[in-house]
Amino acid sequence: MLLESAGLTFRVEAEPIDETQQAGETPLQYVRRLSSRKAQAVSHHHETERIFVIAADTIVVHEGIILGKPADTQEAHATLRRLSNTVHTVMTGVCVIDVARKHTKQFVCETRVHFAALSDEGIARYIKTGEPLDKAGAYGIQGRAAMFVTQIEGSYTNVVGLPLCETLRALENLSAIRCL
Repeated sequence: MLLESAGLTFRVEAEPIDETQQAGETPLQYVRRLSSRKAQAVSHHHETERIFVIAADTIVVHEGIILGKPADTQEAHATLRRLSNTVHTVMTGVCVIDVARKHTKQFVCETRVHFAALSDEGIARYIKTGEPLDKAGAYGIQGRAAMFVTQIEGSYTNVVGLPLCETLRALENLSAIRCL
């Protein structure tokens, strides 16, 4: 959706990688490693092509702990209860590879998100929508969880899952496009 809004033509390719956090790995190191591994895995299938690979991984970090996608509704409830009336950080690691020239641009974007106090009933209603079950931190700011957010500091599109302005700049730096 975000890349389409920028007028880019693309196709989605995914390569399975192990997303287990390594011992002693910080959230910053984790998103950098995952975005790089995802980009490299896809670029290996296109080594002779003039294409650009964009890979990203988004996490929610609260008090230094990564809050991934919830396994079930109970975990979603616990995650949203934890985020209630607090500030957390959304981090997205992005890796852009110019496959033909073997040039890489990698960065991490961080956005601080302030949540309102959430009631157990409000959390339960949100979970019934099914929306939180496939989202890091158990919420999607672009959906019904927008009502939980009182303030953001940083990129809105980062919280959606891809810091668009920063990604387009990375593409520009690799001489791929001019869009800003």
